[in-house]
Amino acid sequence: MPAVTVENPLTLPRVVADADAVQRPVLAVTTAPKYAAGEPKGTPWHPHRGFETVTYIIDGTFIHQDSNGGGGTITNGDTQWMTAGSGLLHIETPPESLVMSGGLFHGLQLWVNLPAKDKMKDPRYQDIRGGQVRLLTTADGGALLRVIAGDFDGHEGPGITHTPITMIHASVRPGAEVTLPWREEYNGLAYVLAGRGTVGTDHRPVHTGQTAVFGAGSALTLRADESQDAHTPDLEVVLLGGKPLREPMAHYGPFVMNTRAELQQAFEDFQAGRLGTVPAVHGM
Repeated sequence: MPAVTVENPLTLPRVVADADAVQRPVLAVTTAPKYAAGEPKGTPWHPHRGFETVTYIIDGTFIHQDSNGGGGTITNGDTQWMTAGSGLLHIETPPESLVMSGGLFHGLQLWVNLPAKDKMKDPRYQDIRGGQVRLLTTADGGALLRVIAGDFDGHEGPGITHTPITMIHASVRPGAEVTLPWREEYNGLAYVLAGRGTVGTDHRPVHTGQTAVFGAGSALTLRADESQDAHTPDLEVVLLGGKPLREPMAHYGPFVMNTRAELQQAFEDFQAGRLGTVPAVHGM
C-alpha cells in the first residue's frame, strides 16, 4: 500500500488521548458490498450539486475533470476534493492504459454534505498531494496517522472543508493498540481499507471492507491483529468524523439538497444545461 509513509514514525509528533478521556462504544459494524476484478471502471460525465466528493487513491491512478476546468491525475496517497456546490459536471476514470493492462487499483470516495447556507456556493477544486498530508504517530510509534483534512489534536490537515470534519488514514502495526482523542461534538466512523483487527475497548472484530460506527465519547480505540496477510502487513483504517448538521436532507441520484423542491430544481437546471457543459475536447 504505497500511500505516503516514513521509515521511523517515532520522528513524528505524537498524539495521545487524555487519561480521563471517555471511550466511545462501538454501536455497529457493517460490511460494504464487494466488486469483482475488472468491474469498477469509473463513471462517465455526470452532474453534482449540494455536496462535496472526496476521492482518496491509495494504489493506482485516477483521472478527473469537471466542467469548470478543474481536475487532474491523482495517485498513491493523493486526494481530489471537489466541492460541487451550486452544480457542475464531472468525469472520473482510471487511465485507459490501466484498464487495458489490468493491475491494482485501490481507493475510496466520500460524499460530504454541505450545510444549507453553502449548498449553492461556487464549485471549488482541491488537489491534495500525498506529500502534503500531516503525518503523526502514537505514543509508542505503533501507528502512522495521515491527517488529510480537519483539526486532529491541534494538528491541521491540508483539506479545506465547509463542513467541520476530520479525515485520517491510519496504518496500525500488527499487535499495536492505539487510543486516539476524538472531538466530542463529532460523530465517529472507522472504515477498514485492509487487514484485520478490533475496535473499541470490547475488541469488536473488524476486517477489510467493514465500517465501525462509534457512539459518544472523547476517544476511540483500534487494535491490529498480531497476524496479518503478507500483502497487507498493517491494519489500514480511514477514520472519519464530523459535526452533525442536523438539517433536513433530500437525496436523489447525484444531488444532495434540503428539500424535494430543491431536488426538482437541480434536475431542471441540469436538463437545461445550467450545471455546465462537457468540454469540446470530449467530442460534445
